Amino acid sequence: MTWAIWVTGLPGSGKTVIAEEVRNILEERGIADAKVLELDEIRKFITPKPSYSDTERDIVYSSLVYMAKLLVESGKPVIIDATANRRKYREKARGDIEKIAEVYVKCSLDTCMEREGRRKARYAPSGIYKNAKEEGATVPGMNVPYEEPLNPEVVVDSEKMRARECAEKVVDFIKHFLSKL
Repeated sequence: MTWAIWVTGLPGSGKTVIAEEVRNILEERGIADAKVLELDEIRKFITPKPSYSDTERDIVYSSLVYMAKLLVESGKPVIIDATANRRKYREKARGDIEKIAEVYVKCSLDTCMEREGRRKARYAPSGIYKNAKEEGATVPGMNVPYEEPLNPEVVVDSEKMRARECAEKVVDFIKHFLSKL
């Protein structure tokens, strides 16, 4: 059986590290050959010069959900790594993908800002929170709302747990999730 999980949280909360760690643990255990869909990487193809407007976000998140849906339907487990500041994006995935679960990476805005200021991300734009002070900025949690999940299947606190511990909790859920399929 195949499935998708959506790892959501503020920029800098640790989503990407946790998503990659989940994939690594799954591979170590021979559970699945999951594909991580990192939105910041995908966005570079869909909108090479992103504006982060609501309209653009609607397009980018719809495209992400469709990609995940196609992969799941073709038998590939998917880990979606994306902030998705609006619940409607994650709810669209729940409506379009039969077997999907939400993982919320809980982390304070102050910690996210500190982490983001020193991270060396492959695809995420740098200086997100620093740039939040600019006119017209649309940074989730600062200039635009971040709508926390109402009923995530898994919550991990990346301030209290290391990335590997967070990932282990997610993998434990996936094993339980798979046993019900």
